[in-house]
Amino acid sequence: MIQTYSDLHQSIQDAFNQGGVEIMSPHYTQVRDGNRVTIPESYLPPNYVPGALRILQTGNEKGSQDPKGQDHKNDPLSVDNALPFTLHVARVMRTNLLNCAGWIALLLGILSTPLAASAAAAEEEPSPPAPAVHAPSKFVSADDGWLDVSGFLDERYGFIPLVIPITEPAVGYGAAGGLAFIDKPLGEAQAGFGRPNITVVGGLGTENGTWGGMAGNMHHWLDDRLQTLVGVIHASVNLDFYGIGENDVLKNRSLTYNLEPSGGMVQAKYRIGRSFVWGGLSYALATTQVKFDAPARTPGLPDFERESRVGGLTPSLTYDSRDNIFTPIAGTYGEARAGFFSRALGGDYEFQRVSLTAMHFLPLHPKWTLGVRGDAAFSFGDVPFYLRPFVSLRGVPVMRYQGEHTAQVEAELRWQFWKRFSLVGFAGFGGAWNELERFENPVTVVTGGAGFRYEIARKYGLHMGVDVAFGPDSSAIYVQFGSAWARP
Repeated sequence: MIQTYSDLHQSIQDAFNQGGVEIMSPHYTQVRDGNRVTIPESYLPPNYVPGALRILQTGNEKGSQDPKGQDHKNDPLSVDNALPFTLHVARVMRTNLLNCAGWIALLLGILSTPLAASAAAAEEEPSPPAPAVHAPSKFVSADDGWLDVSGFLDERYGFIPLVIPITEPAVGYGAAGGLAFIDKPLGEAQAGFGRPNITVVGGLGTENGTWGGMAGNMHHWLDDRLQTLVGVIHASVNLDFYGIGENDVLKNRSLTYNLEPSGGMVQAKYRIGRSFVWGGLSYALATTQVKFDAPARTPGLPDFERESRVGGLTPSLTYDSRDNIFTPIAGTYGEARAGFFSRALGGDYEFQRVSLTAMHFLPLHPKWTLGVRGDAAFSFGDVPFYLRPFVSLRGVPVMRYQGEHTAQVEAELRWQFWKRFSLVGFAGFGGAWNELERFENPVTVVTGGAGFRYEIARKYGLHMGVDVAFGPDSSAIYVQFGSAWARP
């Protein structure tokens, strides 16, 4: 700043020197009695002679002469030429000052910017308030005026409270709640890339006495090529046991039991290039306490240990081209997993689990979307009864139909019939059996139902609503946020 002011003052002085004008301090006065001007030599005329206050004869054709006989006709500082010199100085000053005015004004503008900001902050009277500008609503769409939380999801990050209803018939009605930390808005994610890192801590409780607590973190690394997932859980879950495969003894008289697992898992998935394919590996370790409300020799009671530990590695291969993770309209999701559990990996059992999942979404019409999902799971070896596969369809309680192996298929048709509202119809078929090749003790189920959806966040393709499902044993109500076949 000091150097800039110095350069500015020097340039101004040069401009005045070029115009033949001396610049002096305000307190300094000078009588031009023959002293040389202070203007540098380079700015003076070639025939410059220091001026003086003297009386000269006029009218001489050869020019005025001083007592020394010098001719002052061409002396710009002589009295004879005072007016012409004054006009000359005025012209030179005007020309040079105009030439310098542009960059002088620019320098003054640059220098005055911080000064103006300081002066504005120091003003005693505040400036009049600017007209109010209404920001777009985070809960009402600017397009159609309907309820829409896209704006909320765009900006909402940091610590967020969560409350999720539980309507699973196996454990009764309840709720899960917790606190999530999201490191950036969901609006920054594009086509499955750039998803935020999420940390969740929460718990759950239901009307049949089931409760639990959990914590987890999902993180993305290496420009979204690596995804890691870490989670821990401790819970107490009350369920009913109906046997493995078809069981005539327990078919109409189940055994009540309690599972109390404590454990955790770590998982890493790596994206292959910028494709939709991920290769993954996970490790899980858990200790589970098992209690049956039945005597030791009760018919149908499975073999179990009151406390058991399982530990294993599960490699996986995933393909995901869905257009969004909430309520897909187009795309395919497929995953193959093979779990290897062993004493060498920290468990008490030697067994394997293989699972295959495939989903496809097809837009039949701008208002009609068809979805088809198929699953198969297989278990081999000394598998604890509570880790056997089970049929997972709407209308069937969790772990109601278990077997050494299971398979199921479900189709869903959604009709966006009016504005943001849509109707859903679905039907499913599943089965569980023992002995892979011989299909021993097979049991099959057929389910179906209907529901409605409301497009709560159009930008994200998120629909929410309620399904009413009917199975072979009872009916059930499910509150849905996004697809019933949700996958992260």
